[in-house]
Amino acid sequence: MTKTHDILCIGSVLWDVIGRTQHPMYIGSDEPGRITRLPGGVAMNIAMTVQRFDLRPALLTAIGRDAEGEELMTECSARGMITTYVHRSSGLPTDSYVAIEGPQGLVAALADAHSLEAAGDAILTPLEDGTLGSADAPYYGVIALDGNLTRQLLADIAKRPSFAAADLRVAPAGPGKARRLVPLMSHPGATLYVNREEAGYLTDQKFDNAFAAADGLIAAGATRVLVTDGGSFAADGCHEGGVIQTPCPAVRVRRITGAGDTFMAAHIAAEMAGKGRLDALVHAQETAAHYVSGEDDT
Repeated sequence: MTKTHDILCIGSVLWDVIGRTQHPMYIGSDEPGRITRLPGGVAMNIAMTVQRFDLRPALLTAIGRDAEGEELMTECSARGMITTYVHRSSGLPTDSYVAIEGPQGLVAALADAHSLEAAGDAILTPLEDGTLGSADAPYYGVIALDGNLTRQLLADIAKRPSFAAADLRVAPAGPGKARRLVPLMSHPGATLYVNREEAGYLTDQKFDNAFAAADGLIAAGATRVLVTDGGSFAADGCHEGGVIQTPCPAVRVRRITGAGDTFMAAHIAAEMAGKGRLDALVHAQETAAHYVSGEDDT
């Protein structure tokens, strides 16, 4: 098979509806601001970012055959994503995410990924039927895996022969879903990208900083972890090389949604380009800081 892509992005591809205001927001607030609607979701955010670093992503996701889904497929193709392997179902609506951001950061958000969860195992068919891989011929490339998949499917992926040889990069998709990643911690090819809060959920501990969180995750059995901590230090921990950390550049925060995905994608792209652990971590921190500053409109 001729390779058409550099990385597989598995998980949520949906519409992001983000409201942003410079006014303080509380429960019941009604303030002026700006509302944007853009392609989003963890898998899509990662795909859009790695493409900026000359990597071509292929999407494994579920997108409905409704009007929103057709528009989303067009947007994905226009942005250079490989959509050949997308699962389309006429019975499932296209997923969406709604968030409100104020000057203090994220105020509230709702992720409706019910169609992705309902599609379940069907989105992984190309990795099982020989199109991209199978149990007898596992996929051996880089996979960015979104924690929006169901707990059962993520646990299944951790044991599947078809994923055994993959360079598996995993995002939790939010603190509330972090515990879903526990079965993947010990996968020999898995690198988990989490923030300090999510690290605590994975280990039932409380950490004061990213370094301690990375160290705690490795002690708890993780193969490799990248831990962020807002505008503070980020850390990279693994069994062989211990834990290293780098500071986040100081910037004015203008947006939050997608920052973690941007960090993860930039780090993956840096390592695929041959950068070492420290350089890749610095590159990811700088890219994420540039993103949250609002200077980058992608």
